[in-house]
Amino acid sequence: MAQFDYPRFFAHRGGGALAPENTLTGMALAAKLGYRGVEFDAMLSSDGVPVLIHDETLERTTNGSGEVAGTALGSLRALDAGCRFHAAFADTPLPTLEEAFDLCARLDLVANVEIKPAAGLAVETAAAVASLAAGREVLLSSFAPEALAAARLVAPQLPRALLFDEVPENWRERLAALDCVALHCAAVHMSAGLAAALAAAGIPWACYTVNHPEEAERLFALGASALFTDRLDLFADAKIAVS
Repeated sequence: MAQFDYPRFFAHRGGGALAPENTLTGMALAAKLGYRGVEFDAMLSSDGVPVLIHDETLERTTNGSGEVAGTALGSLRALDAGCRFHAAFADTPLPTLEEAFDLCARLDLVANVEIKPAAGLAVETAAAVASLAAGREVLLSSFAPEALAAARLVAPQLPRALLFDEVPENWRERLAALDCVALHCAAVHMSAGLAAALAAAGIPWACYTVNHPEEAERLFALGASALFTDRLDLFADAKIAVS
């Protein structure tokens, strides 16, 4: 299985705080600001097509209602995924994963796709995502071990990262069981001791969601491979001084 060439920063959910999340508009803005990496979430429509959205329901980020997994692709494509963010982004469509991959290829972006399954659909979601991701410069990640296991069956060559909020003591065993090449966790839970243990094990790691330069400096000093940020304006040059 391939390792992953981490960019210094990922634009969290595509556009961070500057554009509607999980949209092509946000990803394009990240590229204009000089970002090389974008992170976004993938979930299945009712007819089995991976689309970019974080929540299991539609209300927070679109003008729709109901469950993503209970809505067909055609209905999802008719929704406005920008108006909840700001009126200036009205009529922004909810994209498919395939469209996101195509945009990444055109803009020379590397992608971290978080497999974000609706309840009970981890295996199906991971299989669909991995099938589309095969052959691309993509890192798959998930909080759901069963999703990463399913992705490995479909596309074993794709690098995978296991996501945690707080990292458990048995992280070595959990990564090894899924053949994961990296670990991602909440920034607040990354300590010097954990960073040293990861370095000793040869495991790259990244942290979310880092929106302050001081925190970025701390984490890069500890050895972070990459950070996820909403503040694309602060880190656009991707040059944070580390001692």
